[in-house]
Amino acid sequence: MNSIPWHILGAGSLGSLWASRLFRAGLPVRVILRDAARLEAYQAKGGLTLSEHGQRQRFEVPAQTLGDPEPIHHLLVACKAYDAERAVASIAARLASGAKVLLLQNGLGSQQAVADLLPHARCIFISSTEGAFRDEDFSVVFAGQGFNWLGDGRSSDAPDWLATLARAGIPGEWTPDILPRLWRKLALNCAINPLTVLYDCRNGELRHHANEVKGLCDEMVVVLQRCGQSLAAEGLHEEVNRVITATAANYSSMYQDVAQGRRTEISYLLGYACNAAMQHGIDAPRLNALRQRLVRHLASRGLPGD
Repeated sequence: MNSIPWHILGAGSLGSLWASRLFRAGLPVRVILRDAARLEAYQAKGGLTLSEHGQRQRFEVPAQTLGDPEPIHHLLVACKAYDAERAVASIAARLASGAKVLLLQNGLGSQQAVADLLPHARCIFISSTEGAFRDEDFSVVFAGQGFNWLGDGRSSDAPDWLATLARAGIPGEWTPDILPRLWRKLALNCAINPLTVLYDCRNGELRHHANEVKGLCDEMVVVLQRCGQSLAAEGLHEEVNRVITATAANYSSMYQDVAQGRRTEISYLLGYACNAAMQHGIDAPRLNALRQRLVRHLASRGLPGD
């Protein structure tokens, strides 16, 4: 298995983090970049740089463009949720029969879209609590230890390559029922990320907006229960408070996107939750009002609201 390359689509923070650790463990890795110009920029940088425990290390991970002919057996899709379907479609012809496609996107919606696009591949969904951010192009800072839950929603059997991730220092566990994990993370993100953008604050400062956080959690619990995700609803408010405390000094990923003028994943987080509420006939005034406030804020920054 170790001779089969891992192709990494998306050289952002988590994609670079996974690529660096796999390569460091001696596994064959290929970073897939969108065109020749990005490949040239990558080569000029000399590879990927990983900052971990205050130490910076550069890894000369091989890279290629979307149009490279090399067949793909193991693909990690680490681009943003709104780019995932289009990016995978651009390399779908390269996927070998029975390819494993790992989807590392925030929120919900993009994973199913990719799975529908690839009926002959095994699509694996990942819910990750690992933290990383880019400090410059092709350079990532490992900001927070976390964990990765993986599953395809169908099989209870862990794949044999899961041990490869452990050897690379990527903590993970196979879970037959991955959807509750994805819903739970979506709920956490809906209760935290938009508010950090609107109040221009770190996660910990949301303790000054405790009533608003609680109201959002109460509505999310109703949405989760009506969507058949009671497990994801259990103790949601308490966990949101734990996350706010544990990551008090951090800026949320949505905050970082807005601060750097990047499109957010609102449609796959808050938008997905609001649409689910509507489809189930749930009145969710707090969630909908938050979505409208965020859309207006993004528009004021010249950013799309979808």
